[in-house]
Amino acid sequence: MHVTMVKKKLADGSDCRKCAEVTAYLERRGFWNRIDEVVWAHENDPQSPGMQLGARLGVERAPFFVVRDEGGETVYTSALQLIQERFGEQVTSAERAADVDPDDVGGI
Repeated sequence: MHVTMVKKKLADGSDCRKCAEVTAYLERRGFWNRIDEVVWAHENDPQSPGMQLGARLGVERAPFFVVRDEGGETVYTSALQLIQERFGEQVTSAERAADVDPDDVGGI
């Protein structure tokens, strides 16, 4: 299994807030080492690898994850879903509630 995380880089060069939060969460829970590759979607560059991958897969928001295995390619737009379905770990109700982001509008 190969896990790619697509993160958004804002025009000012900073990481998007949600991408930074998800990265910190994965590090805190001990899952960061399960991410094999990070691909960047640059806000002001539609030709950046992450923007192209998002367009190919029909994903408009970062962060997202692409898992490749013998069954093919699966997209996860939720780190919690990735953790449960691919890493075999439980996610609490509190973690699910905290994952809801009212500011999560717009595209990658």
